[in-house]
Amino acid sequence: MNPNVLQWDGAPGHYEVHYLSATDPATGIGLWIRYTMRAPVDGPAECHLWFMAMAPDGSTKLARKGTFPIERLVAEAEPFRLEVAGSVLTDQGMQGGFEDVAWDLSWTPSLAPYEHVHPVLRRARIAKTVLVLPHADLAVSGTVTFAGTELRLDGVPGGQAHLWGSKHAGRWTWLHCNDLDDADSGERAAQTFVDGVSVVVPRFGRDVGPSSPLVGRFLGEDFRAVSPRAVLGTASAFDLTSWRFEARDGKRKLVGEASAPRASLVGVTYQDPDGDEVWCYNSEVATLRLQVLDKQARGRGGWAVRQTLVGDGTAHFEYAQRTPVDGLELLVT
Repeated sequence: MNPNVLQWDGAPGHYEVHYLSATDPATGIGLWIRYTMRAPVDGPAECHLWFMAMAPDGSTKLARKGTFPIERLVAEAEPFRLEVAGSVLTDQGMQGGFEDVAWDLSWTPSLAPYEHVHPVLRRARIAKTVLVLPHADLAVSGTVTFAGTELRLDGVPGGQAHLWGSKHAGRWTWLHCNDLDDADSGERAAQTFVDGVSVVVPRFGRDVGPSSPLVGRFLGEDFRAVSPRAVLGTASAFDLTSWRFEARDGKRKLVGEASAPRASLVGVTYQDPDGDEVWCYNSEVATLRLQVLDKQARGRGGWAVRQTLVGDGTAHFEYAQRTPVDGLELLVT
């Protein structure tokens, strides 16, 4: 099945999100465009369009959200097509707009899809949110306009993801980057990306976690630290503006540190189907430093660094929790 296909079956108690994240290297502006729906436990379902743009120093920081009746959502499985209030998303691009924002973007799919939730956990329905990455490494072209500004994108790196579930985690961080330079050569690493989340969830009256699935592609090989053992074994520490992690998949290990400028954070709120709220702070202009290490042959011991990668202002970062952060304005509620 196409990993972008809408999962909602019409029942209450469900939310679903398709999003694109990208950073324009010409201007340094990060972009975050979301197509979402929410079917509350009580009350009518609705669908939404979201648009966010931000600069590292906060000189550009804008967020818009449009809310529409669920009848404005139209979904087709094969070929995949999602329409929300006249704005369209397919596997080849997205076109739409509302209020003073608009987008007309296209891309050509390259890598195969990636899944963050292991099939065992999906079948057991342990995860209350499922995340898949249909398009991990895109070159996005077209135009984006917001508040009188137009950006022309020409092969800008980005990623498109899809998630759904019944409830958000209690606290989490998320990271995506497919615009990474080799620290030694200074050249861009082709077909290279990392995408991951680290979540803390309430269980039996206490917080459990973090659980941290990560996927990626490095040196021509896929990386999938998504088994239950790998997810629980990933070292992870995160806060409002940073995430430090160490993940392992077989004989390969990733050691990474992401940081987001506080001034760039766009604050929004999400609402669970049961009405609970979560406060989210997002930056598409974060910085990531990532080491790729391989296990040494027997007798040599330890790990050898194969590649050091840097995404300077090109990483996409999100932090969320169940209470607002003092001193940070919410641009969408």
